[in-house]
Amino acid sequence: MLATFRRRDFALLWTAGLISVAGDSALFIALPLHAYALTGSAVATGGVFAATLIPRVLLGSVVGVFVDRWDRKWTMVGADLLQALLLLPLLAVVSADLLWLLYAVRAVSGGVGLFFGPAENALLPRLVGEERLVTANALNALNNNLGRLLGPAIGGLVYAAGGLPAVVVADAVTFLASAGLIAAIRTPARPERAAAVASGRSVWGRMVGEWREGMGLIRGNRILSTVMLSFALGFVAEGTFEVGFAPLVIDVLRGGAWGAGLLLSAQAVGGLLAGAAVARAANRVDARRLFGWGLIGMGVADGGMANAANLAPPGVAAVGVGLGFMFLAGFPWVALNAGGTGLLQAGTADALRGRVFGAREAIGAASVLVGLGVGGPLVDAVGAVPVLSAGAAMWIVGGVFALVRLRPEVAPAG
Repeated sequence: MLATFRRRDFALLWTAGLISVAGDSALFIALPLHAYALTGSAVATGGVFAATLIPRVLLGSVVGVFVDRWDRKWTMVGADLLQALLLLPLLAVVSADLLWLLYAVRAVSGGVGLFFGPAENALLPRLVGEERLVTANALNALNNNLGRLLGPAIGGLVYAAGGLPAVVVADAVTFLASAGLIAAIRTPARPERAAAVASGRSVWGRMVGEWREGMGLIRGNRILSTVMLSFALGFVAEGTFEVGFAPLVIDVLRGGAWGAGLLLSAQAVGGLLAGAAVARAANRVDARRLFGWGLIGMGVADGGMANAANLAPPGVAAVGVGLGFMFLAGFPWVALNAGGTGLLQAGTADALRGRVFGAREAIGAASVLVGLGVGGPLVDAVGAVPVLSAGAAMWIVGGVFALVRLRPEVAPAG
């Protein structure tokens, strides 16, 4: 684990991610709370997430084509700088009639942010070597969870003290810091070029051809298609959780903004410990099992969180039970992401990785959007507990599907 972290360029990327995730996690907790405070509606709260997801659904897989053409380091730097600038209009969202501006900013910022994830995942094998991919992905998960440990707690407190403007400014500063660190990476980041799809085509024709090449690889590869489908099932559940989280914490658990921040931070604590454990054991752990059992574990943890108020009285006691389940959720979350991402990276050539991870962005976003679209009205109609419980079952279905499809006799170890 330490040998991987000692690699200078990986350490720079890791630190940049820590700073950026902490800032973005603070905003993540503040925006839905702000929308719910202005409107009192789960549907309006879900609109915050939907505004971010729609660009991912429409453009996620197409973005991968450009990630496979452009220098991946400078793609990430540009995405960070633009996102810092695009956050500033959020300072004007002070009433419900300006909620459309919040949605617009999230949509545009989400579109720009699409370039970062595929570029990072595509560049990572060059920074650490393919033999250390699961370790590096686990360290990234540790990074992300450390940021999510600090971010939501800080975001909840900063939002309570200074409102949305204070959180927006803090997040913009973290994007600028992340851009500076990534700019210092020395490893060549320009992707290998695949053979031309077809000579004599227009620019648009070549782009479409490259996009089809990436989609064809996913369809024709059992490992890649299984990971994508399993992610899709799990992220439908994630959509219901996101739209139901604020109503669950505020109306059912009676936790308020402070409780929301603590609950998300509790998951980050579990993920922090899990990231260190998976990174240490990566060479001895089967990526397929990490992925499949991680999905199942998320279902168990989300189901417990959804029913925390049935296990303890609303208020401090119910929030305490929820904290326990959210802490446990950090472990399967790290496992499924480290295992699934490693399987995709190891199973894809460098020239195509941007398209594969762009496709994962699009598929994940579409799945979350389905969860939001179905979950928001259902939460308003029947309450958060039954909707989030049904979502938890979707994680389990995805895990069972992955374990069956990724048996050793049909899929090599990741």
